[in-house]
Amino acid sequence: MTPEGIPGAERDRLSRLFVDIASEAGIAVMDVYRSDFATRHKADRSPVSDADERAEAIILDRLARDLPGVPVLAEEAASRDGLGGGLGDLFLLVDPVDGTREFVQKKGDFTVNIALVSHGRPVAGCVFAPAREELFFGGASAWAIDGFQPGGRVEASEARRLATRDYPDAGLTAVTSSSHLDARTEAFLAGQTLAGTMAIGSSLKFCLVASARADVYPRWGPTMEWDTAAGHAVLEAAGGCVLEPDGAPFLYGKDGFRNGPFIAWGRTPL
Repeated sequence: MTPEGIPGAERDRLSRLFVDIASEAGIAVMDVYRSDFATRHKADRSPVSDADERAEAIILDRLARDLPGVPVLAEEAASRDGLGGGLGDLFLLVDPVDGTREFVQKKGDFTVNIALVSHGRPVAGCVFAPAREELFFGGASAWAIDGFQPGGRVEASEARRLATRDYPDAGLTAVTSSSHLDARTEAFLAGQTLAGTMAIGSSLKFCLVASARADVYPRWGPTMEWDTAAGHAVLEAAGGCVLEPDGAPFLYGKDGFRNGPFIAWGRTPL
C-alpha cells in the first residue's frame, strides 16, 4: 500500500481510466476548436467557450458511472454553482480545458485535466493536449504517448515511460507560464543558474519537467487546484516533486481550493 492507501497498480489503472475519459472529452473540445466558436466571460472575467462545458459534461458523466460515490470538483460547475464545502479525503479534480486563453487564441497549448486526490496528494492523473496530440498520465508510474488523437485508447498506442533527469551541469532549464509570469517568479529564476527558459500554457509545464525537457517550474501567480493536480500527479510519478517555496509539501483540499505559490522540481530541490 502507498502512504495514501491506494495500491500502485490501482493508481495506474485509474490513470488509464482518466485517459479514456479525457480522450472522449477531447473529441468535443476539438469539434469546438475547429469551428468558428464564440467566447464568453465568467464572473471572474476568465474566458469560457462551449468546449469547456461540453467536455466537462462528458467527463462528469463518465466519472459518475465509473467512480460512483467519489466527490468531484470541476471548474465550470464550481463557477456556476459555487465551490461548496469540503470534499473529504478522497476526491476528483477536473479542468475540462486548462489554458482557455491558449484555446481561444488557437495556440494549441491547452489540456484536459483529470486527477484523483487522496489525503491531500494527487495520486493519479491525466493531462491530454488534443490539439498537440500529446498525452501524459501517471499513477505509480508515468507515461506519455505522442500522436495520441481524441478518441484514442492507450491499449492501441505506443506509450513511453517518463522519468525526470538529473540536473545538467550547465544549469537548469526552467519552464514558465506563457501568460502569467509575475515579479516573484522572475526573482526566483534570477537566483538560479539557468541554461535556458521556455514558456508554455496550461498544465503542460508539469509535463515538460516530467518528460526531462525541463528541470523546474516555479509559480507564484494564482492558480486553482484543478489547474495543477493532474500535472502534479504525472510529475511525481516520473520522479519529481511539487513543494511550497519553503519546502513544505504542496497539498490539495485547501480553503477555497486556491493554490498558493509552488515550485515543481524534476529531482531533489536545489
